[in-house]
Order: sequence, then structure tokens, then C-alpha cells
Amino acid sequence: MKFSIVKPIVKSIIILSISISLYSCGIYKPVDARKVSPNDEERIKKNVEEGKGFSAGKIFSGGGGGTFQFSSSNEMWRATLDILDFIPLSDVDYGGGIVITDWYKSPQNQSESIKIMVRFLTNEIRADGIKVNVYKKKCKTEANCESFVSDSDLNGEIKLAILKKAALIKKADLEKKN
Repeated sequence: MKFSIVKPIVKSIIILSISISLYSCGIYKPVDARKVSPNDEERIKKNVEEGKGFSAGKIFSGGGGGTFQFSSSNEMWRATLDILDFIPLSDVDYGGGIVITDWYKSPQNQSESIKIMVRFLTNEIRADGIKVNVYKKKCKTEANCESFVSDSDLNGEIKLAILKKAALIKKADLEKKN
């Protein structure tokens, strides 16, 4: 008999406390009807300009989702993956803007291998927006290897190839939009 009275009271207290906590968090903000337009299109436009609200319209119709810093929509990112597609990748972090390949041995020279690290400094297609480091490893035996940062022309060649490819990708994307 006592349980039948306690359950509704507990439910009421829980609902009341949730309502009070939601109200005090600022989720519900009463507005003055004189300051808000009754036209819903104007309110939507104002909210979009202020960055408020959520719209799923383009997601379901196949439109774009958003702008991501180093995602597949970025030309530099796509160009780097295209240029380095012959080497297995060991670490890829588009949030941090870095691509590191695995050690690659040329079939002609089995005692020497290279590792390439590409670091993005900006989203823009600029020469100073990307840094390429090539590491070389020379092995006399399997257990006796020496690795060092290479200052060869390969760094510049990879960087130039990535920049050219990124420019071509951007041009193709712009043509596709128009």
C-alpha cells in the first residue's frame, strides 16, 4: 500500500527536478514577441546568420555536410595521397595535418630505403603551406642500419608534385561546380 503512494511522488520529484535544471541551464529562454518577427522565413534567416540551429536538408539530399580541415575535400590532402600512392602509409592524421609513409625499398637498391613525411601548415595551396621531409636508411646488414634526414632534390620534387597536383584538383573541382 505504501509503494503505490511513494512511486508517483518520486516520479513527480524527478520530473520537477529535471524541469528546473533544464530551465536554469538556459535551454528555455522566453522572448519578447514584439522583438521577434512573426514571419518564419525571416527568423530562419536570422538564426542561420547567427549560427544557431541545425539543418539536415543537404545531408539527406546528397549535398555537402561541412568543411573539414584536412579531409578528403582538401586539395592538398588529396594530392598528397595521389602522389604517395606507391608507398604504404604508416601514419595518417588529417586532423593534425600529417602523412607519414612506411619505409620503402626500391627494387634496384635493396640496401637503401626511404620514408616520407608530409606536414600541412595551412589549407591553402602555397609553397610555404607544406613541408616535406625525406628520411633515408642505409643498411650494411639487416641489423646494422643507419637512418638520417635527406637533403636531396627528392624533397623539393615531391613538394612540387603535390602542389601541381593540388592545383589541378582545385581547378577540376571548380569546373565541376560551374
